Amino acid sequence: MREGSFIWGHLERQHRTAEKWIDWLWLVVLLMAALLLFIVNLGNLPLRDWDEGTVAQVAKEIWRASADDLRWLYPTLGGQAYHHKPPLVHILIAGAYSIGGVNEWTTRLPGAILTSLSVPLLYWLSREIFRYRWAAVYSALVYLTMLPVVRHGRLAILDGVVVSFFLVMMLCVLRSRRDLRYCLGIGWSFGLICLTQGLMGVVLGIVAIAFLFWDTPRLLNCRYFWLAIGFGTLPALGWYAAQILHYGQDFIRNGLFYQLLNYSPFAPNHSPAPWFYVLELLKWTWPWLIFLPQTARLVWENRNMSWARLTIVWGGVYLLLISLMGANYSCYVLPLYPCLALAFGTQLAEVENIPLFSQYPRGWVVGLSMLAVIASFGSIYFSWGTHFKTDLQLIFAAFALTMTLAAILAERGDGQFLRILFWGTYISLLLLMKSHYWVWELWEAYPVKPVAHMINRVNPNVSKIYTSFPEHRPSLNFYSDRTIIPASFSELQNYWQDNKKPYILIQESDVKKLQLDSMQLVDEVDDWKLITKETKLK
Repeated sequence: MREGSFIWGHLERQHRTAEKWIDWLWLVVLLMAALLLFIVNLGNLPLRDWDEGTVAQVAKEIWRASADDLRWLYPTLGGQAYHHKPPLVHILIAGAYSIGGVNEWTTRLPGAILTSLSVPLLYWLSREIFRYRWAAVYSALVYLTMLPVVRHGRLAILDGVVVSFFLVMMLCVLRSRRDLRYCLGIGWSFGLICLTQGLMGVVLGIVAIAFLFWDTPRLLNCRYFWLAIGFGTLPALGWYAAQILHYGQDFIRNGLFYQLLNYSPFAPNHSPAPWFYVLELLKWTWPWLIFLPQTARLVWENRNMSWARLTIVWGGVYLLLISLMGANYSCYVLPLYPCLALAFGTQLAEVENIPLFSQYPRGWVVGLSMLAVIASFGSIYFSWGTHFKTDLQLIFAAFALTMTLAAILAERGDGQFLRILFWGTYISLLLLMKSHYWVWELWEAYPVKPVAHMINRVNPNVSKIYTSFPEHRPSLNFYSDRTIIPASFSELQNYWQDNKKPYILIQESDVKKLQLDSMQLVDEVDDWKLITKETKLK
């Protein structure tokens, strides 16, 4: 009996070692695949407006300031106190600037690396809740091949970083059910979320608490659970306390109250659109949405299991909370994609247990066929005439070929259609990221870099320049090192009259409409002119 126990214990240890080795191999493979997709040609396009331009400007001001200025603790934007978001990611970007200089690549690199870590983190989390490894593998691969995840993860924004910290938090939540030491990890990751995107951490914290309330309510009555979380959040609480002590009512009003208003349904000029994020999911989650009907049924049938409870609470509670927010931003939906990937991964893992040449749901074949037809038309559209674009032609062709082969194999009942689907989607995304089209918002307005280079070439001795363009463009501020202020024609005329040496950035078509006296052309590029008053000689 003793000998048998020894042999069984020896074999069990060998099995656990082999299992861990395979898991580590998958973690490395997934991380390498994610890094390639998230970093390739990262700096080949200018920063886009609002989020990237603002984050980069705050980071540049931190980088330029001396350590004694404490700009890393009290960030600024255009020299004014910046209360909108905490500075964790901005500090990381400023560190990248100190190593590689100020450019698009160093601006996007910290966020891209941190977001790429979310892929192996999702695999790790999946191994915690799934019995079969293939469910974890498929979940991570589905998540890796979602267009919004890759595209937003490559941008210099905060949401991809938040997803990685949230996955760490949920992993610690799952492990804390059997080891209370992981409660400290919950607090640390929650604090990192709050130091990245402010009160969004509260929204994600509600998701975690709701899951525990359904799955493991005894943990919510544990004193150590709350003490460990409180201890882990001390750095985040310390930063907020420092802001209140330094700025006082200004931070409370323009920082905390502004964020609360932004996250509430009672924001001024807010028209509730609860379907906004549902439409975002329906637009960008292909091709994996073809598996949604079977996945939803599988999740609901297994709602007594932890993995199903996690996906139901994660998806339902978070979608409800962001749908009630006062502001609708497409990047807020990003934390939902790991949840969807977990659900889809579970459904796709069932394919491994289906005998070869079995009949798959007809909707899968129809969905893949429709995607193949749409992508084929896209490739043809960009293959001729005025719309000829070789990169887009190739991207759509690769996606069409993938969907066609996957549809044929699925029709035959061959489970290899999943391998084709993963590989083809990954290659299509890689081709898109290598092209000049992955930040398509840049085509919505004029290119900022030529205009910014013109301003830097002239180097006017002013910190603010007024422009006739009606929208604020933070990326232009970043590249030109000046604050470019949109103004109406009447405001431009008043500014012109009240200043001895005004500088105005104006489109050529608006020059005659303004009717400015003593106008002098300083420089021009494309359709834009930089003008000032003529210097009168005495």
